[in-house]
Amino acid sequence: MSSSLPSHNQPGESSSLLPSNIPTTESASRSQGQQTEQTGAMSEINTLLTGAAFGAALTASGVFQPSVIISQLNFTNFHMIQTFLTAAAGSAATVSIAQALQPNHPNLVPRAASSLGLFGPYDGNILGGILLGSGMMLSGACPGTVLAQLGVGVKSGVYAFAGASLAGVVWSGFLKPLLTQCPTPAKAGSASPSPKATVHEVLGVSKGTLLLGLEAMFVGIVIAAAKFTEVGPEAKIPPYYGGMLIAGAQLLSLVVRGCLVGMSTSYEEVGGWMLGGKLVPEKYRNMLFSAGVIVGSYLLSHGAPKFGEVTDVVVSPLSAAVGGFLMILGSRMAGGCTSGHGISGISLLSMSSFLTVGATFAAGGLMGLLIG
Repeated sequence: MSSSLPSHNQPGESSSLLPSNIPTTESASRSQGQQTEQTGAMSEINTLLTGAAFGAALTASGVFQPSVIISQLNFTNFHMIQTFLTAAAGSAATVSIAQALQPNHPNLVPRAASSLGLFGPYDGNILGGILLGSGMMLSGACPGTVLAQLGVGVKSGVYAFAGASLAGVVWSGFLKPLLTQCPTPAKAGSASPSPKATVHEVLGVSKGTLLLGLEAMFVGIVIAAAKFTEVGPEAKIPPYYGGMLIAGAQLLSLVVRGCLVGMSTSYEEVGGWMLGGKLVPEKYRNMLFSAGVIVGSYLLSHGAPKFGEVTDVVVSPLSAAVGGFLMILGSRMAGGCTSGHGISGISLLSMSSFLTVGATFAAGGLMGLLIG
């Protein structure tokens, strides 16, 4: 007898037509549903734990502190660049190995260009990067570190988060739909070819050559900064050790979740949810990762109080809120932030990521020099 035959048994009775070791359609469906629930629950736990690891790494490295971000952008302290480049170098090595092991991994493809249809295929990356860098200088935060600031209890982080959340609402409800309707060259039927996605394609060199060159350059800059510049009291551990921890969190995310870290998408999803949008697992897991960042920062700063010691720097509530708004608006316009583009995108050798990060630090540095 086929197991697809309907059963007319009363509840609690067994069928004499089927061997007991062959599941009925109903029991198979129930078993499949339970497995799906267990898989979903495990995925959510992994997401939360990975977020916590990333948050703890940000906190231990000291780059969550507003003073570290602001002093980097006004070129008075090079703590942040040491951590950032070490994290990018470690992440790039990890991603390169993962791509060699799984060449067709769907989450290890270069980030696409973000085009607004204004002056080129990467105009969204450039303009978004400018807004992101400006917001970072004003708020002393970035989309990932503001969550660590909440976990540690940095006052300016509360205002920056409020501005960031508002930007998520504005982007989801107004700007994104508006920009989607605007004709871009591709939408207008232009015959222009798609831009090359990776830096090595643009430069016409092999991927290995570019990767080795970048690794050597990043390591050289970190060594020079560590040797010739001083770091402040925010450095509870050497900044490059902090970068290694962040790269380790990236590795954990890739192994456990099968994807790279990125923060700014969760603000867009929160904005959409606040406007009445429906949450689907893929979306609320991004928010769960962000919640994990807060939890990880909180646990580390309270379990090891020295990592929760914050160096005072003046960031007014208005400056923090405006900066938080700009950095999320910019990161969504660019399709990523200092985590998604800066660490993950650079690891993928994405042209869009290098342009976004370049615009971010250029704009942040210029604003840093202007306002001190």
